[in-house]
Parts: sequence; C-alpha cells; structure tokens
Amino acid sequence: VGSGGREHALAWRLSRSPQVTAIFAARGNAGTATLGQNLPIDDTDVDGLVAASIGNGIDLAVIGPETPLALGLADRLQETSIPAFGPSQAASQLEASKSFAREVMTAAHVPGPNFRVFQTTGGALDYVATHDRPVVVKADGLAAGKGVAMCPDRETARAAIRACLEDRVFGDSGDTIVIEDWLHGAEVSVFGFTDGHELSPVVAATDYKRIGEGGSGANTGGMGSFGPPSYWNDDLAAQIRDGFMLPVLREMNDRGAPYRGALYCGLMLTSAGPRVLEFNCRFGDPETQVIMPRLLTDPAEIMMSCAVGDLSAAPPVQWSDQPAVGVVMVPGGYPGPYQTGVPISGLERPDSDDSIVFHAGTQTADDGSGAVLTAGGRVLACVGLGDSLADARTKAYARISSISFEGAYYRRDIAADPSGQLVGT
Repeated sequence: VGSGGREHALAWRLSRSPQVTAIFAARGNAGTATLGQNLPIDDTDVDGLVAASIGNGIDLAVIGPETPLALGLADRLQETSIPAFGPSQAASQLEASKSFAREVMTAAHVPGPNFRVFQTTGGALDYVATHDRPVVVKADGLAAGKGVAMCPDRETARAAIRACLEDRVFGDSGDTIVIEDWLHGAEVSVFGFTDGHELSPVVAATDYKRIGEGGSGANTGGMGSFGPPSYWNDDLAAQIRDGFMLPVLREMNDRGAPYRGALYCGLMLTSAGPRVLEFNCRFGDPETQVIMPRLLTDPAEIMMSCAVGDLSAAPPVQWSDQPAVGVVMVPGGYPGPYQTGVPISGLERPDSDDSIVFHAGTQTADDGSGAVLTAGGRVLACVGLGDSLADARTKAYARISSISFEGAYYRRDIAADPSGQLVGT
C-alpha cells in the first residue's frame, strides 16, 4: 500500500523472495508497475483496499505510509483474516500523536528532550516567553512531515505556535502542540521488525531533510540517505534496541495495544547520549531505499511472521554491512509548486546489484508509448552500494547523472560527510 519510493523499495525486495508469486501495489508508481500490477486505489481508501485485497486473494498486506495505518487499515484487514504488516490503529498513535508518544516514552523511561504539551495559545506563548533555549514546535497529529518548526528564537516560536493553534494551518492535527528543547548532534534513523514482543536486530540509516546543500533552504520529505554512518557499531545498536525501542514495545503491550510491523526510532546523538526525537510506525522514506538492498533475510517470511505475531517463526533477521547511498531527484520548484507530466530520460539502463533506481513520483504515460513521466515532488532515488561509503556514493551519483528531465534537481552532498553531522539538514 502506497505510491512512493519506500513502497517501490519494499516491493522490489519482496519480488526477490521465492515466497512471493504476485505483487499488487495501490496506487503504486511506474517502478512498481514493472514488478506486478498497480491498482487505482488511494492509500486512504480503506474500504477499497480491503475489497481489493479480498478480491485478489492477497496473502499478506504490506502497508507503507502512516496515514492508512492511522485510519485502521491493518485492523480492517486482520478482521478479514488477511495478515497485515503494520501496526493497529491504536498502536499507530505512537506516530499519529506526538503527545501520546511522549507520554509512552516517559512511562517507558526512554530519554528525550524536555517537552511540554499545549492546547491553548496563551499557555504556549507564556512558556516560550520564559524559556531561554531554542525550541521545536510540533503539531501533535500527522502533517505529512511538515508539522515541525525549528525555532531558534522566541519570535519564530511565537509564529509557529500561532500558525498551529490560531491559524490552524495543519487543521485538527495542530489543535494540540508539543514544544520540545532543540537538541544538537548527529541525527540517525533506526529500524527494526517486531511482532509486538520480539524485536529484530536493528539497522541504521540517515535522512537529509533540507532542499539545499549544506542543510540550507526549506524542509522536504527527504533528499537523500546513506547507511551505515561511520559511528554506528554493535554497542550503539544494542543500546538503542534494548534501551529505547524494546521498552516502548513493552509499554505498548501494557496499554493493550501491541505493536506489530516496522518500528522506526528517530534519534539525536547528543553530547549527553542518544535522545529520541520521534517514533514512527513504518519504514522511513528515503531510508528504506538504502536499507532494503542491505536486508539479507527473506522479507516475506519476516513480514508474515510479524503480522501473525510470531517473529521467531522466521529466519533470524540479518543486515549486510555493505554501505549504501541514495540520492533523490526532484522537480524544479520543489518543495513549493512544481510541474508534473514531464518525460524522464535515462531509465533504460537495467539495474544491477550495486546500482538501483527506485521510483517515487512517477507514472507511465497512458498513450501506449511506455514513456515514464514525473508525477510528484520526489520523483526517484538512485542507490549505489559498494565496498566503501565513497564507492557507494560514486555509484549513486554516476547513476543519477545519467537520468534527466526538464528542471531536475538533486543535492550533491549526500554522504559527503560519513560522520553524519549534516544529517537531518
């Protein structure tokens, strides 16, 4: 379920499983169309997705984006005896409500920034008036990745508060806000598979959020990713898995909302140690594009085992240490207004084990020509894998430089700093 680069990467990895005989994507893109059949169903059309799953004899539903999870798609599918890889509506509140997530983390003793929750403008303004540190103002609900405002000063914070609570720029999602201290350090995304009790070994990747090189310009859905970062090691992985992610899973169980699916822990590695910025209830985008090629274990077996609540039934999850770099190509104007329906050239070259193109905002022309056209903000990602991060980076940029469309743009500094200090920017 979904139509982005994350969903193409998931479908691509599943297509390599001997357990998988057919793939359907709703709504999919030009990339998923090469792996199976695209269905003209929006990812928010829960009734339509359930009906299509029943009608096509689906054995496993893999839900990519957060919105259908928050709408209860996994619950509806499970009610019809179709195993769904993705958390229930109740468990999805871990991403769908930032205040709920902070409540869970506090109960689970998971370290994060100092925070306060507000529903009134006056209370929030009074708080920042007496708070002497930069803050981050977050809309409580889902806002397509745009509900976070970094506020270096009180004036910026006041504007962000009013935008949510008075102007309601995020609608109901901004009726409650969370104000957190602004943390500094290297940002990392950590992912694992869970059946609600057990958690697989985890994998780390990065996300470059800003449109411009060096972390300049507007926020985006993500302009590139790489993994693993140079500081990632077994001790850090164990600390985050055992001390941050497993306690949250236990707390969710205690609340009667067992969490099954992909668990995404977004952290800042501060001078005082790791601190959790957020939990998300699905794989990241564009991080999925660099971690799926590194997954050595059959994903169909893992996801089915998670969906039925028994991860131990699957082979042990293993990740390759091979570095991977992904660079995202977008249309001119993004993340503001941009043109769609523009022909893309350079996609004829077949993928290889170390050079892969994952489609996102693409569609196949309906004139029978087979041409691939732009259809969204993030159009595609080129992923390179290599013996070193530098080698992987060279392959990713060699591939993206061979693809073009009018107005195409991509950042040229993805993975330039293997320490990840620019990550999150």
